[in-house]
Amino acid sequence: MKPRIAAFALAALLGLVGVSIWASGHQSIAVAINDLIINPAGGNNPWLVATLFDAYFGFLWFWLWVAYKERGWLARGAWLLLILLLGNMAMAAYMLIQLLRLPSGATVEQLLLRRPST
Repeated sequence: MKPRIAAFALAALLGLVGVSIWASGHQSIAVAINDLIINPAGGNNPWLVATLFDAYFGFLWFWLWVAYKERGWLARGAWLLLILLLGNMAMAAYMLIQLLRLPSGATVEQLLLRRPST
């Protein structure tokens, strides 16, 4: 279980970093955001807006699990910020961190549920 989930999370992280580097080579993210702010109707497609809503609600659903797993408000807040800024890259990184903390032979329940307090 652990190697397959880790492989998927690593592939997602590397794929997202790669496509972000590729896209940045074509247009800076700052320019793209500026274009949306200055001329939202010009290049804006209703499906772009719907896709952004869908993505960010997905980020927030994932963050609810992170907030459950993390005990401190600082960690919860930091992960919320990272997830909202980096999206699936931060989510894949969080999953890899969780997997690294698991003992070998761990169950899915041990991955998904909060660790007991020490």
